[in-house]
Amino acid sequence: MAENAAAAAPSPLKIIAGADSFGAELKDALVSHLRSLNIDVEDLGTSDYYSIGAEVGRRVSSPDSSDTTTRGLVACGTGVGVAIFANKNPGVFAATCLTPADALNARSINNCNVLAVSGMSTSKESAVEILDTWLKTPFKAPCPASGFKPWEENLSCFLDKSMIEMALIGKNDKLDNDSSSSTCSICCLVKNRELNPVEMIPGGSMKIVRESPTSAIVRFKAGSVEPAHHHTFGHDLVVLEGKKSVWNLTKGERFDLTVGDYLFTPAGDVHRVKYYEETEFFIKWDGQWDMFFDEDLETAKKAVEKETA
Repeated sequence: MAENAAAAAPSPLKIIAGADSFGAELKDALVSHLRSLNIDVEDLGTSDYYSIGAEVGRRVSSPDSSDTTTRGLVACGTGVGVAIFANKNPGVFAATCLTPADALNARSINNCNVLAVSGMSTSKESAVEILDTWLKTPFKAPCPASGFKPWEENLSCFLDKSMIEMALIGKNDKLDNDSSSSTCSICCLVKNRELNPVEMIPGGSMKIVRESPTSAIVRFKAGSVEPAHHHTFGHDLVVLEGKKSVWNLTKGERFDLTVGDYLFTPAGDVHRVKYYEETEFFIKWDGQWDMFFDEDLETAKKAVEKETA
């Protein structure tokens, strides 16, 4: 019965294949079978199951979930791991199939476009039968789940609708995340972490990210001023948001910094800072934190006011 249902659908134009070491032998046998059928195969070889699964999925991934010009074939010890990571790509519907009936259901119900097989529990002969069924079965074909009968009209409409709705899952969440948070890896270090006030300087707060070399996320409120000071260490910083000016009094230089700007201040250089907006930056230094003031806050504010007048 499965063979009759499988005979109706044309083969895809291209197969992207890959496996881990536990599925490599079975994958190689199936690639040879595909090529004997004159099907175009791109064999990505062998890698860790998560890497190869994700890469095959990426190659198959398409905004149009009905695209059948490219499909994927993945294999690992169980067939489960590669399917999990292939499915992390949009428009990919990977299924682990241990029998031809599994393949028939996966194609008929889920429009499965990545076949995952088990190198440890499936023989080459069984795998070829699974692959042939998967290749030849069209979406919504009669299958074990339908009692090998055509799908009833209401279920057929549901299956059509599912292809549209499944492709949308996660898209709205991604748009919300993109609009409300940064994808910057440094920014992610401090996301949802509380910054502790810097008692020496009003308006400042800091969160240590790592030790030796030490790095931190620092935030200052708009209008804050750091009085002239110096450190026994040099430090690098990158502005993540906001706008600030740094006056290196030792060298007689001024640096106006905004998002993405980088500045290195050598050890011992006396510098004063003004924050025009709420500003956050990533800073890195070697050794223990220290800070030696060369003027008081009121003197610093007057100097900044004169410089920015």
